Amino acid sequence: MSFKLEQNLKDVFAMNKLLDSIIESSYDGIYVADANGDGLIVNEAYNRITGVHEEELLGRNLKDVVNKGIISESVTLRVFKEKKPTTIVQIVKGKEVLVTGSPIFNEEGKITHVVTNVRDISELNKLKVELQEAKAYTEQILKEIDDYKKKEGLKQLFDRVIAQSDKTIKALNLTKKIAAVDSTVILLGESGVGKEVFANIIHQGSKRSQKPYVKVNCGAIPPHLLESELFGYEKGAFTGADGRGKPGLFEQADGGTIFLDEIGEMPIDLQVKLLRVLQEFEITRIGGQKTKKIDVRVVSATNKNLEEMVKKGKFREDLFYRLNIVPIQIPPLRERIEDIAPLAYYFLRKTNHKYNLNKRINPEVTYYMEQYHWPGNIREMENLIERIIVTTEKNEIQVTDLPTVLIHKEKKVSKNNQTLKEIVQETEKRIIIEKLSEYKTTRKTAKELGISQSALVKKMKRLGLS
Repeated sequence: MSFKLEQNLKDVFAMNKLLDSIIESSYDGIYVADANGDGLIVNEAYNRITGVHEEELLGRNLKDVVNKGIISESVTLRVFKEKKPTTIVQIVKGKEVLVTGSPIFNEEGKITHVVTNVRDISELNKLKVELQEAKAYTEQILKEIDDYKKKEGLKQLFDRVIAQSDKTIKALNLTKKIAAVDSTVILLGESGVGKEVFANIIHQGSKRSQKPYVKVNCGAIPPHLLESELFGYEKGAFTGADGRGKPGLFEQADGGTIFLDEIGEMPIDLQVKLLRVLQEFEITRIGGQKTKKIDVRVVSATNKNLEEMVKKGKFREDLFYRLNIVPIQIPPLRERIEDIAPLAYYFLRKTNHKYNLNKRINPEVTYYMEQYHWPGNIREMENLIERIIVTTEKNEIQVTDLPTVLIHKEKKVSKNNQTLKEIVQETEKRIIIEKLSEYKTTRKTAKELGISQSALVKKMKRLGLS
């Protein structure tokens, strides 16, 4: 054998070895058939994607492979017939794959081989289904919100109030009833629960809705200025006063409604004057001698325990009883879990509209929101959702986009009131959500948890995570 021939054989051997390495390193499955439709080459990725072993294909004619039901249809045979690259969706051992057959022609224009490229589309289809389900869930929530608002003609009256929970609906129904009369109302609840929104509902639903509506934050005005702001002053009443005098906020609200927010912050010496307004419906300006009758409805709000303040001498008892004619307790967000998902989608839609975006929320995110204790209540949620939407690049908000405190600092649940079965289910639910967030697919998550994919899917459905 000549040196040149030996070198050529070495080159051919090296090229074949390189070609084999390239085929085996492909992430996609590769299958090569000759002009008769007999299998010549199949790589490891083909086995990984389809579950079909090489001995089922190599040396076997594709017609026999189809007849035995190993594959549903042969793209290679389609290529022989159509004489051009062809792509089909193929069922291989019950699994859906995308296959593309590409012909190789000789100098005479005849097909000598067909190279088939195989890709797994089951994960893609799963993602499409999950996306469609998430979109349908979002649309369902928004529809439920709109349907609820339309009930009993409350669309305008209950604007911006999302109510699915019994506690919230009860508070809204009481608000609706009391709006029609002139009774003094006090709104009770933690900071951020939406007391001002309820006050707005009372005014808008009253016969005073076309008259003045004045809002006063008693905690935001310095104590030495609060009296002049509320009751006004006559000209020359004090140094720096307007020479013409000034009507107070009670006068400005005459005929309408005045909302006294953070009433628990009012200095005790001013509480005497407020009591007189509630008893006599008249005010006296600072530096003035004359009283003036006013017609005003008083709605107050506080996040403090006024009864405790009365016991400690920090709030007048007689004023407390005057304000407390109709108390409306607004529940904190952690006690109205049914409202959390609808609220989240409401703020999502509001923020999208505000910034002309089209973001969406993965349903898993709402699960974590329902576990969080929300110390800042609705105000905290609204601010959080806007912050996430404007700072994330992706169109879908994932669990990983949530603040660490929201993911890991879940609400405290009293185990004493739970059965062992409920505790186990709660633990399973939390672990599955965490692993799904990390591994993204049920297949990978099931493998990590040491169970089959079908067992995981059944468990998720039982736990309400499907």
